[in-house]
Amino acid sequence: MSAQDDTIRLTTAQAIIRWLTNQFIEIDGEEMRLCGGGFGIFGHGNVTCLGEALNTVRDELPLYRGQNEQSMGFAAAGYAKTWVRQRFMFCTASAGPGTANLLTAAGLAHANRLPMLLLCGDTFLTRLPDPVLQQMEHFNDPTFGVNDAFKPVSRYWDRISHPAQVIQSLPAAIATLLDPADCGPAFIGLPQDVQGWTYDYPVKFFEKKVHRIRRQSPDEAEIADAVVALAGAERPMIIAGGGVQYSRAVSELTAFAEAHQIPVVETIAGRANMLAEHPLNIGPIGVTGSDSANAVAEKADVIVAVGTRLQDFTTGSWTAFDKDAQFISINAARHDAGKHMSLPVVGDAKLSLAALGAASGYKAPADWVAFAQDVRKSWDDYVAENVSYGNRPSSYAQAIGVVNALCDTRDRVVAAAGGLPAEVTANWRTLDIGTVDVEFGFSCMGYEIAGAWGARIAQAQMEPDQDVITFCGDGSYMMLNSDIYSSVLSGKKLIVMVLDNGGFAVINKLQNNTGNESFNNLLEDCPTIAEPFGVDFVAHASSMGATAEKVSNPAELGDAFKRAKASDKTYVIVMDVDPYEGWTTEGHAWWEVGTPHISEDENVRTAHVDWEASRSKQRKGV
Repeated sequence: MSAQDDTIRLTTAQAIIRWLTNQFIEIDGEEMRLCGGGFGIFGHGNVTCLGEALNTVRDELPLYRGQNEQSMGFAAAGYAKTWVRQRFMFCTASAGPGTANLLTAAGLAHANRLPMLLLCGDTFLTRLPDPVLQQMEHFNDPTFGVNDAFKPVSRYWDRISHPAQVIQSLPAAIATLLDPADCGPAFIGLPQDVQGWTYDYPVKFFEKKVHRIRRQSPDEAEIADAVVALAGAERPMIIAGGGVQYSRAVSELTAFAEAHQIPVVETIAGRANMLAEHPLNIGPIGVTGSDSANAVAEKADVIVAVGTRLQDFTTGSWTAFDKDAQFISINAARHDAGKHMSLPVVGDAKLSLAALGAASGYKAPADWVAFAQDVRKSWDDYVAENVSYGNRPSSYAQAIGVVNALCDTRDRVVAAAGGLPAEVTANWRTLDIGTVDVEFGFSCMGYEIAGAWGARIAQAQMEPDQDVITFCGDGSYMMLNSDIYSSVLSGKKLIVMVLDNGGFAVINKLQNNTGNESFNNLLEDCPTIAEPFGVDFVAHASSMGATAEKVSNPAELGDAFKRAKASDKTYVIVMDVDPYEGWTTEGHAWWEVGTPHISEDENVRTAHVDWEASRSKQRKGV
């Protein structure tokens, strides 16, 4: 302290960490630390100064040692999702390639609107030792480096060039992380010399601060426009997105749907907004959706989209709806609320649904609701048959069905890339609210295990007796598996389902569906592979400390899953699935992919014509 006792001399790094430890959030009347800790890999650029500061608060801000910077970011995303954006983790990486490895994770957080704080090493501000180890020199702009690459994938970006700047930068970063409309990753570059420089900071800066997430009330005129549009609906539908959960508006969504008898369909991010057996839950929509939801979408004349950014897998590349359908988009973000000529309702989902419901006495026609429920029953019958097993090849759907039947209602299910997001979205029957994380905003291979680890860290703080179950293909496993080791080291048990189809089978399927021959996706179709062979995933997972076993079929999987549930440490179950048979073949809306307009292969030419045939249904808009 200074003589006046109103300032305290700290390094830049010490000030950042001390400030973070004093940020709290009120959740359901309880105060808890806003930052749940961090994930870190030390190197030059963050070990000597930031590392020194973190070591002094190891109890307040636990630092989980990562194995890969990208997976640290995925784990932070999984943590933020589980806390429905009310709490976050930071990631710290060394200058150069360590920080660059976080770029993909930042892209994932940006696409999914997830809070994540990145505290990353940077080159020396003085430039006296330039060029330093791992520095990327820009010949014409010495201020431009690797960390500038984070600008497109960050919602907030800053480089600290003087210790006093953290007084402004840190609150601005946190404001971004907690803003319902602007939420996303915040990047702070920390030059190696500046981290250790000192400054006399105001003591008041480090006083305890309790945050609350803002709820923006909708504009009365926008609600009035929405009421008029809804009043004229003959075939209304609600699209429930991930924003419903982030707003903690599940009860309001259900009450609104029930009061007005409007069928509800879910986006991939919005899975688990409603229980599977709710009579107004008509199923998942879009490219990886259900026949039932897509049948309702095709006929709907007024669509209330709540908390969704309406990405192409939701909209079938904008072919899933009648071209004249009127959208009412409720979203905290103006950018998302105005898409495709929607009537925007910019505001919090909880408040907006309540306001729209209070202002409207509308109720959907009974025959429309009956139609929606009939097609949902047909879809349920299809799923029941799809997940059943007997005399046919093992499939993703069968594995999903086995786990779905045996897991606890509050267990959390994770999937991310390849064929499993589609299969989980289509075949999983929601047992409880907010228990499904299908990462398809950025659809990153490798999120499956890392994101599950982050989710388990969060879950252990809320529901320690429940499990996190992650479905992972062999391709994603090979891309990023080291957080099996992390989960064992940290005592955060996972159940990892490794479903091995011999390569990148879902892309092979897309390749074949567009008339192309199998090439470079399945191991057996890679001309540069001398002799294809499968990885011993059991031995590999065991070497990282997990309990692991391989099963031959879905019947054996059930018994293995019971053993995994009973285990007190990470448990990996491996099962081979057929790369060609057993895919969920129903429920798919059209998806726009670029196909060759000319080709010497007749199959490719024919597939191009067939693929383009659905373009006439594509809705034009902005």
